[in-house]
Parts: sequence; C-alpha cells; structure tokens
Amino acid sequence: MKFEAIKKETVMLMPQKEPALQRTPSEIRIDPLTGRTARICHFMKLAWEKPDFETLVAGTDAWCPFCGEKVHQLTPCFPEDLIAEGRMQKGDMVIFPNMAPYDSIGAVAIFGARHYIPMTEFTPSHMASAFGFTLDFFRRVAASGHPESVYHIVNWNYMPPAGSSLIHPHLQVFSSSSAPYLMQLELDASRRYFEQNQSTFWDDLVAAEKAGGERYLKQIGRTHWMTAYAPMGVAGDVLAVVEDARCTLDLTEPDLIDLATGLSCVMAEYDKMGIYSFNMNFFTGTAADGHFRFHLLFSPRTFFSQALGTPDVGALRNLFNETVCMAYPEEINTMLKAAF
Repeated sequence: MKFEAIKKETVMLMPQKEPALQRTPSEIRIDPLTGRTARICHFMKLAWEKPDFETLVAGTDAWCPFCGEKVHQLTPCFPEDLIAEGRMQKGDMVIFPNMAPYDSIGAVAIFGARHYIPMTEFTPSHMASAFGFTLDFFRRVAASGHPESVYHIVNWNYMPPAGSSLIHPHLQVFSSSSAPYLMQLELDASRRYFEQNQSTFWDDLVAAEKAGGERYLKQIGRTHWMTAYAPMGVAGDVLAVVEDARCTLDLTEPDLIDLATGLSCVMAEYDKMGIYSFNMNFFTGTAADGHFRFHLLFSPRTFFSQALGTPDVGALRNLFNETVCMAYPEEINTMLKAAF
C-alpha cells in the first residue's frame, strides 16, 4: 500500500512581519487506489462560526413539500409495477419518486415529520432506521427485476452549504446500471488491484491504516473508520469500510447500527469545529464484485468565507476536479478521535 505525496514549499516576503521571510508547506497527495490528486494547503484553524439557525429555518416549513400532509399531497407516486402502493411509508418516514431524478429509478426518503433536525440530534437508531428503510426500497426494486437494479446508492446532502435546497432532512436514493464517475473509477481500479496483487485493496487499506495508526479511528462491528488520505473536503473526509460487504444489499441490520453510530461520533466532533453541513455517499459494487468493499464517505461542507457566503468549491475543484483540504488529515484524525 503506497501513500504517496509530492511535498511543496512556497517562499514569500511578508513586509509587516518579523522575520519577513516566510516558508509555507503544502502537499499534493495521490489517492492510493485511483491516482486522484488532492492538495493539502491553505492551512487555517478548523473553526467556523455557525449561523443563527432560528433565523435560517424560520418560515421554511410553510412551503416545505415534505411537511405534514403535503408530503402525500404534493409528492409523486411510483408506478404500480414498481411500488404497488405508490409511496412507501414506515412510521413517519416516506419514500417517493424524486421530481428531479438523477436516473430512471430515483427517490427521496424523508427522515420523518420533523422539519429541522440539528446535526447532533440525529441518533444512531434514527439514522439506522432510515438507512434500513432505503434498503427495503432497494430490495423492492431488485424483486421487480428492473434492469436498473445494479448499483444501489444513497446520497445525503445535509443543509444548504452541502447542496440541499430544503431544510427538511432527507436522503436521495437511486438504483442505477450506470455507476457515478468516481465510483466507477474505484470499481475499475479495485479490479486491477485484485488482478495484480491477488488481494482486495479495501482489506489491504484497512490493514495498512490500522497498522499505521495516523488516520485510523476505530473499528465498530465490522466497520472500520478512518480519515481519508487524499480527502475531497476542505476539512477532510471520513471513510468507513465494511468488512466482507461487496454492495449495499450485503449490509445487515447490525452494520446499519454500526455505520450510524460512527456517523454520530463524526458529526459530534465536526459540530465542535462549527461545521453544520455535510455530504455523505454510499459507494457500492454488485454482489459479483468480490474485489470491492462497500464503503461510506462523509465529507463536511462549509464556506471559504462565511461573511460573503463563498462556497468551498472553487475552480480547482469544479473544473480541474482537484480537491483542496485546509489541514493535514492526520491532524483532523486527532480531533475526531475524541468522539471514538
């Protein structure tokens, strides 16, 4: 397992400081699987000021299509040959078609009737129940024999900085025969790694990170938690790899509890930094992909400038697909370990 980095240094004169000569390090890290590069630079203290949530949330429930009876009045229904009852319901959680679908089988799963849930108030049992509900949906899709029942993906955009246009917490859920770009890169690279090494990259990664200790956080059940070596988020990413699980449908009820427990730990520590928004994705293979392991990626979202509302995605990320992280993942790991 190679953890490669190109180390750089910027030298500049700072007229208002003593000594005037300043040297600033940076790194270009190379993802050990795909070769994707990430820049560790723009170093700053990982601390942000949270907004006034009362002001942010105020009045948004009045027009929210997921609140109260509106979820049954305004949201569409699945065709009968896919979901006979039109929408799936479990307690106050509802799954219905996404009106702006990413694929042929695209859905939204709301966490329940509560319009606003602070990041630190998502309990492991609540998250595990929501994830389990999405698995029920995926199993229904698979049982229907639909040709898109190949990759079963859950995305979570929590709060506006992460790309959510609604405050009401929800998951974006879809089954697709077309793997998203980065997931396809990982699937292809995992296959090549297996052919070359006769071992599974993800198992080797867990073993290497566990032995190294700099980025490993904890094992919960058969789920291994670590900070990503080449993160995509400005405040790092957290990766959870599930032993022996090739795809989403391999996840068991205990796995969902373990994933939700780890997520609650991660959320608690990022909340202390002032971060209140994140993206989370399921990365999945198929049941036939023995070279792959299901993993979850959690990426906190914030602003480069909160005063101006400057998003944390600029030209480097948006056009070059080159990511920027403002701290070493090993330092972020030290901060997160307090919750584990």
